[in-house]
Amino acid sequence: MLTQELRNDIDKIWNAFWTGGISNPLAVIEQITYLLFIKRLDELQQLKENKATLLNKAIEKPIYLPEQKELRWSSFKDREPEQMHKLFTRDGGVFDFMKNYGSIDSAFGRFMKGAVFMIPTPRLLANVVDMLSGIDMKDRDTKGDVYEYLLSKIASAGQNGQFRTPRHIIKMMVELMQPGPEDVICDPSAGSCGFLVGCAEYMREHHAKAFFNKGFEQFFSTEMFMGMEFDPTMIRIGAMNMILHGIEEPVLRDVDALSDANSSFTEQATLVMANPPFTGSLDKDAVDKDILRVVDSKKTELLFLALILKGLKKGGRAAVIIPDGVLFGSSKAHKQIREELVDKHRLQAVISMPGGVFKPYAGVSTGVLIFTKTGSGGTDNVWFYDMKGDGFTLDDKRQPDEKNNDIPDILAKWNNGAPIGASREGANFFVPVAEIRANNYDLSINRYKEVVYEEKTYSSPAAIIAEIKQLDKERAEALGKLEKLLVSI
Repeated sequence: MLTQELRNDIDKIWNAFWTGGISNPLAVIEQITYLLFIKRLDELQQLKENKATLLNKAIEKPIYLPEQKELRWSSFKDREPEQMHKLFTRDGGVFDFMKNYGSIDSAFGRFMKGAVFMIPTPRLLANVVDMLSGIDMKDRDTKGDVYEYLLSKIASAGQNGQFRTPRHIIKMMVELMQPGPEDVICDPSAGSCGFLVGCAEYMREHHAKAFFNKGFEQFFSTEMFMGMEFDPTMIRIGAMNMILHGIEEPVLRDVDALSDANSSFTEQATLVMANPPFTGSLDKDAVDKDILRVVDSKKTELLFLALILKGLKKGGRAAVIIPDGVLFGSSKAHKQIREELVDKHRLQAVISMPGGVFKPYAGVSTGVLIFTKTGSGGTDNVWFYDMKGDGFTLDDKRQPDEKNNDIPDILAKWNNGAPIGASREGANFFVPVAEIRANNYDLSINRYKEVVYEEKTYSSPAAIIAEIKQLDKERAEALGKLEKLLVSI
């Protein structure tokens, strides 16, 4: 659990970087992530040593050789600042060791080629190492909470387009989709890999027995998770985020997911979880032609939906965050993608989210589309839910507000089966596919929700005037009594 004390500790580390001359939020997170990873390597080595001692055997696949002892966190953390900084920056030092961790063809090895150690002074390095050493992060959940809290600070980098999906929204979507041990899970706009990590944590919580199978453990660590991200900083952060959550070899591709370079992403995933970028448009010449055959557009939010359909296996499922415009946009491309989802596949749910969910990044209203790839239709009744609150205030501060939290109700109704005949005056209801087609494939909830107007009656003008005169009379009488009282004093 991320306690206030833990938040304060992380804030101190964050402030140390800023006062030490590193002010770019992504750069700060990247440097802290490097240090967390180095610390984690030492913890893993310690576990291997403890196991070897217990079994009276040699250490299995040691991370550090005996002559590399000085590169371990437990060894250098108490050194003088100048000595520690030299250990990090010299050839073959701590940072080089981290960059070369694992095979050169591993996801981590490939993405760390461009990593740069940016902590400029011995004093700053020593301060940060000391503060990180004082935080107990051996528990995986705590480590994940700390990392998510760091990622939340990307808010100040919003102008660069690095928007983070709130963790509780990720958790809601994961619990809606309920990934299983056989799934191959993909996020084609992975960023910091929040959706993939969320699915991994769901697997540990709900399918713990599967991890006793060595075959599944190998599948979990090397094949189950797949992501694409073209920003080199974010893919390094994402790769380390995955490893810090126990996924040693995720399938991450440093590629623009919509481009021809990613054309091999065809019928590979059984589950897609994504919050694609939806603020820009692309040069159509650079887009995979198979995607353009599904939707002829430059808009990224529409192209990503087509990409997801292309990448899913038949029977594969998806939960995707989209801007409201996708639901009701009147352009040919908007209607084209909605027709594709409704007529050629199975659209199951449209969850409308309030505009403040992505603050402080943006105030745009969004929704979640849930659908299954069939290639032959299957949409019958589409479930609509009008989420009014997500458990946090909808302003820039985003403070906890459990009184306004529809997420438990969404999960309960989705998992237990909401009644098909529910009134459209409420928060959720079903709409038959024939009605959606009749409304030009409009998927906005306001198109179908029934608004109840409460009739109010007001007094006649003559009655209101009489009431005003009576109030004036009473006021005059009270004022007269007050004057007599003052005269008598």
